[in-house]
Amino acid sequence: QVQLVESGGGLVQAGGSLRLSCAASTQTFRNYAMAWFRQAPGKEREFVAGISRSGGSTPYADSVKGRFTISRDNAKNTVYLQMNSLKPEDTAVYYCAVDRATWRRIPATTPGTYDYWGPGTQVTVSS
Repeated sequence: QVQLVESGGGLVQAGGSLRLSCAASTQTFRNYAMAWFRQAPGKEREFVAGISRSGGSTPYADSVKGRFTISRDNAKNTVYLQMNSLKPEDTAVYYCAVDRATWRRIPATTPGTYDYWGPGTQVTVSS
């Protein structure tokens, strides 16, 4: 069982920045790919960014490329999402997730691939 806790969400004006953090309870954190997803009201959960075990592979959704950066600190069992140039359409609940499939070299983009999820943190961007 892996427990995840997100933090760093809040209310920000368009053009502003936020940094989300996700702390994992497992000591084998370094073995797992991680990802951030988001879900806006009335919409399906969508992939935002992923990061491989080593950090060498970091796919992004087209909608956030060039604005968001995912990173991880294996010593702290934590994954981060730096969000810059925020837009109102980025408003959503943001979730981090763990993929226990250690054979996967490139982080998956489908929610069903991930085994554990955090409770989410709200990000609201005002216009």
